[in-house]
Amino acid sequence: MLHSQILSSKKNNQKLLAILLDPDKMDLVSIDALVSKINTSPATHIFVGGSSFEGNQLDEIIINLKSKTKLPILLFPGNPSQISGEADGILFLMLLSGRNPDYLVEHQVNAVPILEKTKLEIISTGYILIESGAETAVERVSKTKPLDKNNASYIAQTAKAGEFIGNKLIYLEAGSGAKNCVAPQIIKEVSSRISVPLIVGGGIRSKKQIDEAYDAGADLVVIGTAFENDLTFFD
Repeated sequence: MLHSQILSSKKNNQKLLAILLDPDKMDLVSIDALVSKINTSPATHIFVGGSSFEGNQLDEIIINLKSKTKLPILLFPGNPSQISGEADGILFLMLLSGRNPDYLVEHQVNAVPILEKTKLEIISTGYILIESGAETAVERVSKTKPLDKNNASYIAQTAKAGEFIGNKLIYLEAGSGAKNCVAPQIIKEVSSRISVPLIVGGGIRSKKQIDEAYDAGADLVVIGTAFENDLTFFD
């Protein structure tokens, strides 16, 4: 149902916005204020996950979130320990930009026994890390290099390969806390080559950059660090 809603929004040109919450930076005490701000923001989804999070209190965090918001909660996992059956769905990520087999298939295989015990909606997602000016947590943890930001054609080719493989979503990522967000020309090139919904995140620090991503062809924009650092971001 979550995937079909994203498809419907793309068809109707309704732009979506996800707030990415890193459980490593959250505590149960601060959730009230956080969710209150999310509920009054333009957010349509909540993503939960982080590159190095080990899954501590994940069930409790999501249960708490769900008691305070009606927004769908999707897991954005860095590894199988970040899976919780309390969420609504999971972005089942394949790191298309890297060649580390752990992030192409090994983590996915290890996640199967866990996922089979849940009712999570599993959405196959091609994940592409783009060079952003500094080493990001994704690059460090996955031990892979991002794609060259100056080669939009190859980035789009990689995204199209993900679609051919069967990915239902493509996610262009600059990385958490990136110096630079994914450039509009890259988003435009990728959007023109694929037919599946396009997610863009990482390094977005202003409403202007959100709008630029939408205008270039992003169907769903993800904002994390900027919102964490300023809960009045959308005021």
